[in-house]
Amino acid sequence: MDHTAAIQSPSPDLEKGDLEKAGGTLDISSSSASVREASAPDHPVPSKLQRWNEKIESLAGLEARGITRVLPEERQPPSVLGYVQMALLWFSANVTANNLAVGLLGPLVFELGFVDSVMMSVFGSFLGSVPTAYMSIWGAQSGNRTMIVSRYFMGYTPAKIACFLNMVIMVGYGTIDCIIGGQILSAVSGGSMSIVVGIIIVAFISWIVAVFGMVVFHVYERWAWIPQVIVLLVLAGLAGPHFDTSSVSNGGTAATTAHRLSFFSLSLSVPLSWAGAGSDFYVYYPESTNKKLTFAMTLTGLTLSYVFINIIGVGLGSGVAASTAWSDAYSISSGALILEGYSPVGGFGKFCGVVVALGVIANNIPGTYAAALGCQVLGRYGKAIPRYLWVCVIAAIYFVCAIAGRNHLFAIFQNFLALMGYWLMIFVCIVLEEHTIFRIHLGLGFDWAAWESPKLLPVGWSALIAFLVGWAGAIIGMDQVWFVGPVATKVGNNTGADIGIWLGAAFTLIVFPPLRYLELKKFGR
Repeated sequence: MDHTAAIQSPSPDLEKGDLEKAGGTLDISSSSASVREASAPDHPVPSKLQRWNEKIESLAGLEARGITRVLPEERQPPSVLGYVQMALLWFSANVTANNLAVGLLGPLVFELGFVDSVMMSVFGSFLGSVPTAYMSIWGAQSGNRTMIVSRYFMGYTPAKIACFLNMVIMVGYGTIDCIIGGQILSAVSGGSMSIVVGIIIVAFISWIVAVFGMVVFHVYERWAWIPQVIVLLVLAGLAGPHFDTSSVSNGGTAATTAHRLSFFSLSLSVPLSWAGAGSDFYVYYPESTNKKLTFAMTLTGLTLSYVFINIIGVGLGSGVAASTAWSDAYSISSGALILEGYSPVGGFGKFCGVVVALGVIANNIPGTYAAALGCQVLGRYGKAIPRYLWVCVIAAIYFVCAIAGRNHLFAIFQNFLALMGYWLMIFVCIVLEEHTIFRIHLGLGFDWAAWESPKLLPVGWSALIAFLVGWAGAIIGMDQVWFVGPVATKVGNNTGADIGIWLGAAFTLIVFPPLRYLELKKFGR
């Protein structure tokens, strides 16, 4: 069987008999009546628009399916290569320049030494990958996208809050990807090409791949990591001698501890940000897919990519203080700093810089795809609009945001990433307790066919209250440029550290179980 098998949909009923093998690939474009009926609006669609939409959805390789559940009989049988694809997907999507820039923050923003920065980024990346790996197990089990699955844990209406926040995260990462890619391409050209042109290139290619959907996306991710790893190893070899591995953290013991905690939390927030999309890419896997293996392969792909790329980023950041050339490059942009690392090999280094710049597209595509699906989850009117059109809207939004924020990359990183990590940790805590305490221990189970039936899903007020209480904990523990919580200021001898993610999780874990018990007692669901 072709190694795309575990990620395609055979769709004998819904997909107009498309999923046919042709040239060793599978086509999941679905223009059949039944798929359209499942996602059709409750009001008539003009016939011209409908015919236009049918022509687009009939394009070879384009995935017409939106948030409609993939039924068990539509999936492919399991395969070893299918499991390998899980790890490759996440490794490819994250061994990219935007995550390299996260490593820079340890030495350059938090003033940590090389060893401190590496330790915090490695352990933070691993711990942050665990929730995403956990959330990934639901795709094959349910056939539903992550934000549809969230309805089973937060209720039909409250889940829309999580969905909206997840869309914000994906647009935010799209913005960061475009800025990083634009900076590097501009640096390669010696400044003759503006960052704006680089942003256009990254956004355009991301848009094209995301429009076509799952098949093209998986094929792209299967191979995109190879050139990235090669050029990053070249970067490590060329720039490695200039890494200041003996650098130490600035400040006293209390201040250093606070900065370690803040950078650890930030490093954790990056892989955690995928938790809201973890299941989206596994819905075509069979129900029999091994949950433990799914968890393990997802965790492996995420952890290896973040550890590899962050260590290189930390190394580059540590060398800025010791190298005038690196310091001058960094004063221009982080993209210029990355390119400066390739300077010993001249023109070949510029070629490597282009490969690194275009590598962020692999990170941008799954986020664009997930955000477009989120638009359909928000309501019936959103669901009536085809997925590929929402991709166009999402790409346009992060393109505009990237243009506006192209000179404020680190500020976006430092504040946006941590802020998004707060709600995701709260969300995962709710999912974990609902799953283990109520669905398993009390034997409630899941009716995955009820994904669009609010009366068969939890009411959700317990999850909503716990979510808000968790946010209250995050607020009093956050340490951001624009707000420092009262508890955060007490950490590190009043130096301050971001502990919002931990207080948010603690508040949620304590509050949710009794509230959910009361909700079950009153409503029975």
